[in-house]
This record gives sequence, C-alpha cells and structure tokens, in this order.
Amino acid sequence: MILCCGEALTDLIPGTTADGTPAFVPKTGGSVFNTAVALGRLGIPAAFLGGLSSDFFGDELRKAMRAANVDISLAPVSERYTIAAFVKLEDNQARYSFIDEGSACRMLAPEDLPALPDRISALHLGSFPLAIEPCGSAFEELCRRECHTRVIHFDPNIRANLIKDRAVHRKRVERIVAMSDLVKMSDEDLAWMAPGANSETFAQDWLKRGAKLVVVTRGKDGAVAFANEFRAEVPGLAVKVADTIGAGDTFTAGLLASFHKADRLSKTAIAALDQESVLAALKLAVKAAAVTVSRPGADPPWAHELKG
Repeated sequence: MILCCGEALTDLIPGTTADGTPAFVPKTGGSVFNTAVALGRLGIPAAFLGGLSSDFFGDELRKAMRAANVDISLAPVSERYTIAAFVKLEDNQARYSFIDEGSACRMLAPEDLPALPDRISALHLGSFPLAIEPCGSAFEELCRRECHTRVIHFDPNIRANLIKDRAVHRKRVERIVAMSDLVKMSDEDLAWMAPGANSETFAQDWLKRGAKLVVVTRGKDGAVAFANEFRAEVPGLAVKVADTIGAGDTFTAGLLASFHKADRLSKTAIAALDQESVLAALKLAVKAAAVTVSRPGADPPWAHELKG
C-alpha cells in the first residue's frame, strides 16, 4: 500500500452562475489528495495521511477518497477548517492563492503522527505542507522515521507564494531528497530551485544526494528520468487541454502505479531499476496525466480509461 502524506483541500475553480455572473466553484483537491485518489482509481492500494476537518468541505474530501477506495484511517480529524485554494487560470495554467492559517492540514504536528502498519510499503509526500508549520516539520520527521525501511517518493511541487524563506525551504527539500528513493519535479520546480540550471546536471546532483531516480516533467513535452546508469525519456500526448489542475499529481500516481504493478516498490527493487521499467512507468504516467488535463479540475482517470 502507498501512503500519501500531505494536503487535502477545497479548490475554488473559476466559473459562472446560471445568469453568467463570475463565481468560484468548489472542488475537492490538494496535490497529495489528488495523487491518493488517482492511485485508488487506478486500482492501487492507497491510503492518506494528513489533517482533515470535520466541516462540510472535509466531509466531501472523505467521501471522494472513500469512493476511490483510499484508506483514510490514519488521517486525524479535527474541528479546524479545511484549506481553501483559489485558482486562477491563465492560458490554461493554474495559479493558486491559499487560505490556510490554523487549518486542519497545517496544524498537524509531529506528535500527531501515527505508527504505520506493516502493509504500508511506500510513502509519497511533498507539495506546500512542507513550507508551512507545524505540518512541514511533521512530514519531514515522518520521512526521517520511515526512510530506512519504506520507499520514499518525493514531489517538491513548489508553491512560491507560500514560501517565506527560500533558502530555508530549499534546505528542507534537499534534506528530504537525501532520504528519498524517487523524486519527481516539474520544469517549473526546477526553475525555482535552480534558475537557468540544466535538468540533467541538476538531477545528477540530486542522485548524488541519495535519490535513485529523478524524474522531470515538462508539460506537453513529456518527461525525462535520470538514474545513475541511464536516462529515459518519453514525449507528451497531444490532447485538448481543459486545464492543468492535478496533472502533475496524476503523473505521480501513474509512475507509482506502474512500479507497484511491476512489484518494484521496495528499497532493493528501486535501487535496481532498469531503463525498460522506467520507460514503462513514464508512458503510463504521461497517459494518465493526459486524461486529467483533458477535463476541468483535478479529475484523474479510472483504470478502464487507460486500457488500450
């Protein structure tokens, strides 16, 4: 089972009322939530760990995860509110503004971390909870606690407007990379981490820090992966884009789903990944992400939609 550690929130998507008045439409969301739902829809055993609210937005988040067969038994529930993420679309690209101070997600503290059952073989974590406290410290501590025995997949998923101190956050990212087996980042994350850097040179640095595979997504241009012994690259798929909300999160799910199906989600198997296995994972991840961008909001595909 893959445990997805991070945020579940309400995305407020631009829309219109019946009379044409501009409005925001609430949708379940959050990077890590999206990955958990996408994994569940793809038939992969998945669980979620993050602070959830007992408010009606929290009810919708739990309902959506249960519908995708995501185990939420490890996620603490409190009366604190659900994070609101206002989304602005510019040329089909999403920008975010968050209301999160004192939220159920943000206030998850290290002492709230549960003991993990043996059925958890891998952890996925990342996104903006690592940039806020106390949940940032909680998830870093969880990674430190579990990285010796369970596979760690890390997606920095940089949200620059939430990062108060760039140098401090970059150091946290680098500490987690050193504990991670798999790292996925977008070309936008790369531009924030190292403006003007070459993706291969940057990936090689992260491989030296401890990662076994570094994947860089490039939107419509596909993705490229770097390991110590090889490079693997796949093109993007031509689709009509509704928006890009949840695209990277679905890509992560596709990548992890492929490794899970190939029985590769163990420390030893990840360390021994070959180019063929990585290419297969990249192709599934790109295909899954293409479905998500073809429809509004974060609406990952179900397994039957990827057949053929």
